[in-house]
Amino acid sequence: MKKFDVVIIGAGAAGLMCAIEAGRRGRLVLLLDHASTPGEKIRISGGGRCNFTNTGAGPGNFLSQNPHFCKSTLSRYTAADFIAKVDSHAIAWHEKTLGQLFCDQSAKQIVAMLTDECREASVELRLSVSIEEVVKGGPGFRLETSAGRFECDALAIASGGKSIPKMGASDFAYGIAEQFGLKIVETRPALVPLLFAQDLLDQTKVLSGVSVQAEVKCGKAEFREALLFTHRGVSGPAILQISSYWREGDEIEIDLAPGIDVFKTLREARQSRGKLAPYTVLSETLPKRLAEAVAARAGAAGKIGEYSDAHLKALADAVHHWRVKPVGSEGYRTAEVTLGGIDTDGLSSKTMEARSTPGLYFIGEAVDVTGWLGGYNFQWAWSSGWAAGQVV
Repeated sequence: MKKFDVVIIGAGAAGLMCAIEAGRRGRLVLLLDHASTPGEKIRISGGGRCNFTNTGAGPGNFLSQNPHFCKSTLSRYTAADFIAKVDSHAIAWHEKTLGQLFCDQSAKQIVAMLTDECREASVELRLSVSIEEVVKGGPGFRLETSAGRFECDALAIASGGKSIPKMGASDFAYGIAEQFGLKIVETRPALVPLLFAQDLLDQTKVLSGVSVQAEVKCGKAEFREALLFTHRGVSGPAILQISSYWREGDEIEIDLAPGIDVFKTLREARQSRGKLAPYTVLSETLPKRLAEAVAARAGAAGKIGEYSDAHLKALADAVHHWRVKPVGSEGYRTAEVTLGGIDTDGLSSKTMEARSTPGLYFIGEAVDVTGWLGGYNFQWAWSSGWAAGQVV
């Protein structure tokens, strides 16, 4: 049996960050993970280039039962702080869109940066280790693992949520939280493609692979980004964003041509090019296959010169106000993150420590703080890991 000041379970973004900060404070740190390599979700993120933060990251970009909880942590370790870390390692990066920052070369550079800093901070990293039992013993904790027994004064859980189970994701963090009396906010797949019922798929299957800039709304939430039709429904950034707000039974509204007055375009075409088919006019704004599908859905055939204003308005509405009711999502299999998690009422917003169990900390995706698509969830991991690392 070996005694450590701090044991961190989970060598992902939050766990690595926490280990670095604690090690730099002179703490004896053990970082454990069930995987054979650290930072696997970092490695596959952003198409292999890691969307490591967002320049606009702030509380308004996160969902939580307590929207104020993340304010302290995000304000004390910001996107600018992480960018400075990346720059200090001479990792080249670029801004793609909407403040999203990516490595110019490879996400592996971010993993290497973090593991190098762990090594410099004398963090002991052990991989392919499963946790069998966690017990509170006196002022600290005892862990029974496949690598033997360990004791520690402080324990940080950074094992993530349920998303992408093929990479080993599980509900481990929630089980530990409940063991120590913390509540769990209902979890759901988030940042995930949405599925259509068969009757709607029969209409849209010809659109699989078609992408368009769209504005998607659900309740008060709305996002204007790319939308992609799939053989099962819809995906793309706009859909992934809205999926965090969508609930089964909800309707979403899609504007397939935001910022364009389609009614005006149709009226002008009626006057100057009356012999054209409606879908031909729409194809000047939309991809051809999508224009044909919209015209068919609206029952728009014949020549546009034969259409009244009411008919043109109905066709324009089919473009700007397409209302659909998804029947589900692709689930945790493809979800980028898990919505919900450990109730923040049981945690300190400054340190991430469990109020009921001194020395126990929860960081990263396991906590009920879920960011938008675009680097926000990584920033939460860096910030929450950093915050816990200052005190564990």
